[in-house]
Formats: sequence, structure tokens, C-alpha cells
Amino acid sequence: MKAHRPLLELRDAGVRRGDHWLIRHIDITVRSGEIVTLIGPNGGGKTTTLRAALGIIALNEGRVWRQPGLRVGYVPQRLAIDPALPMTVRRFLQLGGAPAAAIGDELARAGVADCIDRPMRALSGGELQRVLIARALLNRPDLLVLDEPVQGVDFAGEADMYALIRAIREETGCGVLMASHDLHFVMQGTDEVVCVNGHVCCQGTPQAVRADPAYAALFGPAAVTAVAPYVHHHDHVHGVDGQIEPAQREGGDA
Repeated sequence: MKAHRPLLELRDAGVRRGDHWLIRHIDITVRSGEIVTLIGPNGGGKTTTLRAALGIIALNEGRVWRQPGLRVGYVPQRLAIDPALPMTVRRFLQLGGAPAAAIGDELARAGVADCIDRPMRALSGGELQRVLIARALLNRPDLLVLDEPVQGVDFAGEADMYALIRAIREETGCGVLMASHDLHFVMQGTDEVVCVNGHVCCQGTPQAVRADPAYAALFGPAAVTAVAPYVHHHDHVHGVDGQIEPAQREGGDA
């Protein structure tokens, strides 16, 4: 199967506020069709890393590379909506000039098609996150960036939200760069984990990160034994018509 192409790279990236480094020596590569998740303590620099990768905040050292013409869909950690503003989901998604058909399609993909005419202020936490994901998908992104996508979602809805993210990756082939605090779901559904606490403490596959002493030092021994990793095998491809087809093996038939 065709190799995943790099979409975004951070190399020796650092962001400073005054004399204090928020992040430093960050190295991350995100490729198409892969999910890369940042984990770490609150204040460890996950959101800063995402914003630096997108160019929202400038680097003080290092460099960021983005594939020329890269289309990005971004779901921030917080979106402030005035509760007195009488805006429906449909109107919210129309603000970027998206056609009506695309709005309906992406709401359906996100599992909230029935919310299209509801006021934004009436949405639950989980519904709001799904609407924001639908909004991020409107420009058919090569890279989907999610900052704590299960924020405001109850425990029962967290598994569904991560399943949605994996389904979007499978259906569209986009890369996903995500920050999350939920170790259980991250380890079940991520291709690469990057543990950030001002710097990169450890990174690699979920299996490799769980075996790294730096992971246990940061999250405690219980985190090593309580979380079982999910191993994803790309045993199929998606045809241009959306049909799932067996992947071709190197040098032979599927």
C-alpha cells in the first residue's frame, strides 16, 4: 500500500513567554492516514504545541513545515458562544460560505444531522463537539487538528467520539493531530503517542510509550498496567467510490 506522506513537521520547536519556555525541543511528524495524539499533564504544553504547529502562535526557536497547500480543519479546546445569540447550527456552519449540501453531509458524518435547525446554545457538550468537527470537515481537510475533543462529553459518549475520529480517518484518509487527557482511549486508538510536559518525555507507538520509564514517571505505575493498547492494521483501502477493498500486499495479490 502507498506510504503515508508527511503533512506537518515540528523540529526542535520552542515557544517562550518572557523568560519561561512553554515548550522546547518538540519534534513531531504527522502523516496522512495516521492519528498522532499528544498526552501530558495540564499546563504541559499540549495546546501550545498544537497552536505552534498551525502557525497560530510563533516559534521562538526551531521550525515548522507544512505541506504546500495543506488544508487544515481545526477544533479548538474552547469556543465561546454568547447564549443570547439566536444562532442555529445551520447558520453557524454557513458563516464560512459552505454550501447547504456540504453542511448536511458533514453533520450526518458527525452523527448530528438532526441538530441542523437547533439553536447552538441548546446543544449538549457532545453535540457541540460533533458540530465543531462537522465544521472542521467542511473544507475537506488533509489534516484534522483536535484539542481535547471529548471536553464536555460524558463518559458514555467518549468512546463514541473516539470511534467517530477513527472513522473519519478511515473514510477520508486525512491525518489527525489531537491533544487528549484520556489515556485509555488514546492508547486504544492512536498510531503514535507523544508525551509532552514542556518537552517530549517519550514518543512512539502506544506499546513503546507504555514501556518507557518516562511514561510511568509522569502518570504513575497504574497507568502502565491499566491501559491496553489498540493495534491498528491497515488491511484495506478505500476506493474512489467509497467502497472498502482489500489492501494489496507487496509483490503479490491481497
